[in-house]
Amino acid sequence: MTLAVYPGTFDPLTCGHMDIIVRASALVDKLIVGVYEHPAKQPLFSLEQRVKLVEEAITGMSNVHVKAFTGLAVDFVHAVGGKAMIRGLRANSDFEREFEMALMNRKLAPDIELLCLMTSSQYQFLSSTLIKEVSKLGGCLEGMVPDHVAVALKEKFSTSNGLAMNKNKL
Repeated sequence: MTLAVYPGTFDPLTCGHMDIIVRASALVDKLIVGVYEHPAKQPLFSLEQRVKLVEEAITGMSNVHVKAFTGLAVDFVHAVGGKAMIRGLRANSDFEREFEMALMNRKLAPDIELLCLMTSSQYQFLSSTLIKEVSKLGGCLEGMVPDHVAVALKEKFSTSNGLAMNKNKL
């Protein structure tokens, strides 16, 4: 059985991430979406919220599972018995960063293969950072994130904007 891991912070999960998940799940017997808790990134959503958002998005995909992890991605791949790591590429800047990480991961775990999938053209411009900015400014996220993620973002920013507005009144 071929088991692969698609690691990321998924803060938030985008349609670009889902594109990679759907396509990667067709190539392997089992795909684990590894949701990484990275305190230096200061994620908008908690680890538990990010896991739940991914779980809801993969409903009905029987060979895709979600697990949270900390530490090195290669250690996580080993821990779950994976043979490959999946990464998505959008543009040249992604390639340079992914290439650096691939070389480091190859040094740390030469037994783990890296499979890079080019993001479909309609999602190449998407990034979680841009999605958060658009959402914070009240922009439309249709076709950029799954519907339930758009709702979670709206709730998150309406709460934080409400707090900011209340602080300004004090």
